[in-house]
Formats: sequence, C-alpha cells, structure tokens
Amino acid sequence: AIEKVTRRFGGLVAVRDVSFSIGAGDLVSLIGPNGAGKTTLFNVLTGQLAPSDGQIRFDGQEIGRRKPNERAALGLGRTFQISQTLTSLSVLENAMIGAFLRHPGLNEAAERAWQALEKVGLSARAQEQAGHLTLGERRRLEVARALAMQPRLLLLDEVMAGLNQTEVTRIVDLVKGLNAEGLTIIVIEHNLKVVRAFASRVLVLDRGALLADGSAGEVLSDQRVVNAYVGRARA
Repeated sequence: AIEKVTRRFGGLVAVRDVSFSIGAGDLVSLIGPNGAGKTTLFNVLTGQLAPSDGQIRFDGQEIGRRKPNERAALGLGRTFQISQTLTSLSVLENAMIGAFLRHPGLNEAAERAWQALEKVGLSARAQEQAGHLTLGERRRLEVARALAMQPRLLLLDEVMAGLNQTEVTRIVDLVKGLNAEGLTIIVIEHNLKVVRAFASRVLVLDRGALLADGSAGEVLSDQRVVNAYVGRARA
C-alpha cells in the first residue's frame, strides 16, 4: 500500500515533515488534536490538495502529481469528515456513484453497489431515499460508496463521529472485518477507546508533524502524546 509519504503543504493547516510507510493489510489509526492536520493529510494523499514538495508512493509508483480520479482508479478510496450523502437519491444510487469508477454499465454498477451495501448492512434499505437514513446509517452508506470503488487502501475520516455506542460498535466491527479480509485501512479517530479496540498501529499528528508512531499501547502511554493530545483535549 502506501510506502512513503513525505509532505510539506502550505495552507491554514500545514502538514510538514510527515514520513511513514504502510504495508498491505495494515489497519492504522491516525489521531491528534483538532487542527493537527489529519484531514489535510488525507486530502494530500487523495489529491484534493496539492503538495509543495515530497513524495507519495503507492505500490511502487509515485502518485503525488496524479489527479484524484487517477488515484481512485489505482485503488485509493475514502470517506469525508462531513457527510457527502446525496439525500435525494436512493441508498443504492448513492453506492452506485462509487461503483461507476470500475463498472460504467448500469447493471454492473448496481450489482457492485448492492454487494457493498450488503457488507455494511444496508442492502434491505437499498431502494429507500437516502435522506431517510439515520446518521449512523449515512456513515455506513459512505463506507459502502467507497467500497463500491473496490479500493486497495480505504481512508476513513472520522466515520464514527457523532454516533452512539451501539452505532460505534457496529462500525468498529465493520472496519475490523474489512481489514480481516485483507483491506488496508487508515482511520482518523478521536475516541481513544476505539483506537485501543483496533489494537493496531497508531500515528499521531501534532501541528502538522508526525509526533509518534507505534502500537496503541505504546503511543497512548507516550508522555508527548498525553501532553499534545489527551492533555489538550481535557483543557
């Protein structure tokens, strides 16, 4: 999957001196205080923002200058921090938007979208208008739309934000299940209980720089992380 990322980006939130490697099949949590640059990093990875220098290598290819649609075709899929659900369309039609990337025909796209909806537990509501879904269901629909693109790397941006514990547990189980099937995933998450539940590698950003990289236990007990993230959150 991602082999190396080194980025300097000038903007409201600068991502600088960020270098890490991720292997195929990894499940990585990306944490940090508000304004640390987590979503900015996702935007740089997927091409919504242009970096000033550095490299992004995906499966041996340098992709830092490729357009978002080209990166999607290579296998980068994502959800967004703010819901992108098209409420006037059906649940199936929302998922088909992702499926059209690889399946331009209506029937093929609908079949692929249906499979993605089954993965997230929404196939029974496929013909309903998406605006009728709860927030938790909309979050899962956005995961389904990304899955319909058949990604090799899935970037989830605060997909559990605002959900109750039951809904959080459902998405945690979904993410762990997708990873168990071999999908490489990076999750931006603020809930440290969720981060620990993944029992996986954790990257910590602070002020646009990589502060820590290690297991959940190692990172969350690091005093620098406590000071920069946990301590600031409690302030």
